[in-house]
Amino acid sequence: MVLFPAIDILDGKAVRLFKGDYNQVTIYSERPWEFAEDFVAKGCSAIHIVDLDGAKTGQTVNLETVRRIAQVKGLYSEIGGGIRNMETVERYLEAGIDRVILGTAALKDPDFLKAAVKQYANRIAVGVDLNNGKVAVKGWLETTQKDGIEFMKELEDLGVESVIVTDISRDGVMKGTNLDLYKRLSQEVSLKVTASGGVSTLDDVKALRALNVYGAIIGKAYYTGAVKLEEALEAAK
Repeated sequence: MVLFPAIDILDGKAVRLFKGDYNQVTIYSERPWEFAEDFVAKGCSAIHIVDLDGAKTGQTVNLETVRRIAQVKGLYSEIGGGIRNMETVERYLEAGIDRVILGTAALKDPDFLKAAVKQYANRIAVGVDLNNGKVAVKGWLETTQKDGIEFMKELEDLGVESVIVTDISRDGVMKGTNLDLYKRLSQEVSLKVTASGGVSTLDDVKALRALNVYGAIIGKAYYTGAVKLEEALEAAK
């Protein structure tokens, strides 16, 4: 299982939000690329980046910060947050990002999703954020009536290979990940599923690995010191 330590970017800084609330922000660093360098030093091979400004505005205001992170050698990088057109996809790929994650646009603009997958194949992933099983969009500010499992089956049919699935209720609250959800996904879809939200202990990492999910994202648990990255990497193997 691939472990993706996360860097969430807001105003060029590495931050964490509580349950996706932009009014509840903890700032961890004003130089996010230094975290990426530290991840490599600790043995990481991948990184998950979220542009929180992009998620709200659809603009790449943090592009230079993202570029500096992508330039850190030894890391496979993916980014999500407000990627709603091909120009933004190309901008990130040209900046050195390995894979871009479509969120709101994957649901709201299926023609864009189809075109992106056709042109870039496995360099396109879809972020599926779930609120009580329904797909949430626009930086978690809007919950649709779209069933998450149904949506992921549609993504499979379109040729999408990878999804990043977040249970919003578990994100950033250190109460464990939603193992029932990921167990169901492992049985019902053949997508490469990366688990996100609530990965807060080594037991969470081990349990996800046992479910044969493709990847797991670790955020707040690392930044608060609840989980040591080296131990999490070992648990993911």
